[in-house]
Amino acid sequence: AVCSMGNSTSRLYSVLAKTLSSGAVSQHQDCLEQLDSAQLDPIDPKDLLEECQIVLQKRPPRFQRSFVNLKKNGASNHRPIRVMQWNILAQALGEGKDNFVQCPMEALKWEERKCLILEEILAYKPDILCLQEVDHYFDTFEPLLSRLGYQCTFFPKPWSPCLDVEQNNGPDGCALFFLKERFELINSANIRLTAMKLKTNQVAIAQTLKCHETGRLFCIAVTHLKARMGWETVRSAQGCDLLQNLKNITQGAKIPLIICGDFNAEPTEEVYREFSNSSLNLNSAYKLLSPDGQSEPPYTTWKIRPSGECRHTLDYIWYSQHALNVNSALGLLTEEQIGPNRLPSFNYPSDHLSLVCDFSFNQDPDRLL
Repeated sequence: AVCSMGNSTSRLYSVLAKTLSSGAVSQHQDCLEQLDSAQLDPIDPKDLLEECQIVLQKRPPRFQRSFVNLKKNGASNHRPIRVMQWNILAQALGEGKDNFVQCPMEALKWEERKCLILEEILAYKPDILCLQEVDHYFDTFEPLLSRLGYQCTFFPKPWSPCLDVEQNNGPDGCALFFLKERFELINSANIRLTAMKLKTNQVAIAQTLKCHETGRLFCIAVTHLKARMGWETVRSAQGCDLLQNLKNITQGAKIPLIICGDFNAEPTEEVYREFSNSSLNLNSAYKLLSPDGQSEPPYTTWKIRPSGECRHTLDYIWYSQHALNVNSALGLLTEEQIGPNRLPSFNYPSDHLSLVCDFSFNQDPDRLL
């Protein structure tokens, strides 16, 4: 049943309500693909946030996180570019395969969990949004975010594990969203990653954008590498393939680059070293939160499964350190905020934390490679 929203008769609620109706899910993709999102009325993010908060009124409030100022030099001459990276947890996997033994099934209901996801996105107002494990793209994220002014792209996994779950909502994949008022799309590539010359089930999206304000080009990429222990060699090969694709797209780093992803790899893995030592001159933005600027956060995912507690650093925002500055980064949730039952929870919709950074272009465009 759709949650009551009192006497609200907003046009927005009619869209939100449709995405809450599980009975209509199977019909969404066909009808939405035929809609031209440009013909849909724009919506005010404040209205959407209010609708989400009404749905969530019986849940505990959102966790409060603060941005950490990382700026070392003077003010840039343009608005920063806010980038958000998040594995939002595929609904089919959360309900059917991931076995979060300390998370009540009630907390995973899509009717409310999707509003928690939207609330988090609306709270941080990213200019660019990179998501993994998206299995409600056509019935939720594309129709709503396009009306918020985002251009939307989705690339599903060829053999998504979501399809093995009964009453699934289709395959999960990576999704990339950017605000059309800030950027122009110059080029877009959907990349199916290879390992040892074989195509794999993991994908990436890479888009070259032009910043309206500065006229500068940059490339934004989103990916999700192979999960689980024992697959380190495959992740390493997938990382090499992605880096080679990005070298071609950025003309060997002449175009600045930001890469968001769930790499499913701790900093000790080979794929992490490949990105750290790449000729693209990449740095990991969240290292800058550490006292020495050299250490990744202690965790970006924290959950409890039948096999025990899983606390890992798997999610990253990489950037061209010769061309881009990190002005600020969103602090992570503390252990106290996360609580003893870990993630996901009634407070938080995913087993992964969102990462958010504000970037500015280096005022000296000379390459320091």
